[in-house]
Amino acid sequence: MEGPGQVSTSVDLLYSETEDELRSAVRDVLTDHCTTAAVLARIETDEPHDRELWKTLATEMGLAGLLVPEKLGGQGATHREAAVVLEELGRAVAPVPYLSSAVIATETLLGCATDQRGGTQVASLLEELANGRSVGALAVPFVTAPRAPFARVRRSADGRLHGRIAAVADAAVADVLLVAAEDGLYAVAADAEGVTVTPRTSFDLTRPLADIELDGAASGPALASDADGPVRRGLRAGAALLASEQLGVADWCLTETVAYTRDRHQFNRPVGSFQSLKHRLADLWLETVNARAAARNAADALATSSEESPLAASLAQAYCSPVAVHAAEEALQLHGGIGMTWEHPVHLYLKRAKADAVGLGSAGRHREAIAELVGLGAP
Repeated sequence: MEGPGQVSTSVDLLYSETEDELRSAVRDVLTDHCTTAAVLARIETDEPHDRELWKTLATEMGLAGLLVPEKLGGQGATHREAAVVLEELGRAVAPVPYLSSAVIATETLLGCATDQRGGTQVASLLEELANGRSVGALAVPFVTAPRAPFARVRRSADGRLHGRIAAVADAAVADVLLVAAEDGLYAVAADAEGVTVTPRTSFDLTRPLADIELDGAASGPALASDADGPVRRGLRAGAALLASEQLGVADWCLTETVAYTRDRHQFNRPVGSFQSLKHRLADLWLETVNARAAARNAADALATSSEESPLAASLAQAYCSPVAVHAAEEALQLHGGIGMTWEHPVHLYLKRAKADAVGLGSAGRHREAIAELVGLGAP
């Protein structure tokens, strides 16, 4: 209860009508164009990304520009809408670079927008990302947490960039790389001279990693004179909204497992009627509900530019990461023998959950961040 002169700080985490409509539209597209059979077939090829699906989502539906202001060619929406999109992409383990380009790279550029040195180039890049003409990737290892040190390359006196950055998510399909150097943030074309992008074996084949080698690549004008602020903004937004993707993974695993245990019979009874399985699924349902609250809170904190957005992002990651892994592990076990086969999609969700669990900081790293943010660091 608020006292005299106090304002309620309650947050509405329920989905708005607009968000529900967006969810329905995205789910319809994914149902038609991103079946599990299609994803399984694609990851066995040299083209793990679905470029046609990305074109539909980014260009035709305008989802790549949700976080970009309208004056820069975007939709001018909020992180809450972007979170809904990521929930659905997580439910489908969709092989598209939405998190890398439409969230992390976009937020990094938005962090540069007020810098007068590279303002025109920043606006141009944001417009290209928003309309889907280009895919962007922040050139830092995917495991980098928002508050952790991040990879920087060396810029020589002649303006050339030199260095190597390992395990960058979606770098193999990026058109533009945002590279942090010691004296600023630079945009480098992925096919420019002096740039080598080498795919590496990834645990999650729907979000492949690649190493970037810069050997005298031209830097051009700086997007920002200090890379620290923009890069951390991008990583923080990525970590906060990654929780929504993890929520989508957990929700699919729970829904499919409940349905399977109702249909599968042993001793003339649905296995889902066994008391021990009821308890396991009930626990998983409760974890998923709590994960939804944490993920929604993180997205809302970003959408409202709350001062507590760093704390909300770390809370969401610390909770949602293990929930997604637990949900995928339970789905694999409770599907029995069929769950162990390559043809069943549950292994895609387990791999995505495991990869996301270390992406943008592990749960342990985020718990450490929470302790620092609230002043409860170890003695």
